[in-house]
Amino acid sequence: MSISSSADGLARTAVVFDLDGTLVDSEPNYFEAGRQLLAGVGVTDFDWQEHERYVGISTAETLAIWREKYGLATPLDELLDEKNRRYLELAEAGTHAYPQMRAFVERLHARGVPMAVASGSSRAAIDAILRGTGLDALLTTLVSAEEVPQGKPEPDVFLEAARRLGVEPADCVVLEDAAPGAVAAYKAGMRCIAIPYVAATADDPAFATAGLVFRGGQREFTAAAAYDWLAASRPAD
Repeated sequence: MSISSSADGLARTAVVFDLDGTLVDSEPNYFEAGRQLLAGVGVTDFDWQEHERYVGISTAETLAIWREKYGLATPLDELLDEKNRRYLELAEAGTHAYPQMRAFVERLHARGVPMAVASGSSRAAIDAILRGTGLDALLTTLVSAEEVPQGKPEPDVFLEAARRLGVEPADCVVLEDAAPGAVAAYKAGMRCIAIPYVAATADDPAFATAGLVFRGGQREFTAAAAYDWLAASRPAD
């Protein structure tokens, strides 16, 4: 597929967005859903600091870790259904899209740049969040970790996004807030713009592979800076 854009640096570029912590501030909802689920099985000391350990890891993989860590007897599929149910209730009540990310998506859409969302969240969660924020009108190519063999840090979701967009992985730029996602982008052979959600992870070696890092996270990210970098950046030949 030949990608065209009125900005020369975007002539061979597609953009793939992570969802949680990148496009939208959904981590508080994930934390609360997880806290409620664990409290229901007697784990009452789960706090935000512990939650940050799982940022960027798919829900299914997080729950698999919890089953072993907390000795949970409930089958994984039942835990997944319960976590997703609780999360969707919270997400549909209100999820905040980062204003500068929305501006960036709108600018790319106006330029005709192909875009996709590739997330560790369930497809139901992705649909609900994009619908609730109104971004569903601009972002229509979606990939959930449920639809590929392995979640991040493996590259499967990003490679599937490129396939669905009809572009080469090398022509894609990934936006990610978490180290596992930056690793996945690198493994996929894609460029990366990193916006660390957890400030303490900004020095993680995984982010060193990114072409552009907003070390201050969403407080530092601007649509103009990201767009200018894209316009000046080139895919590897």
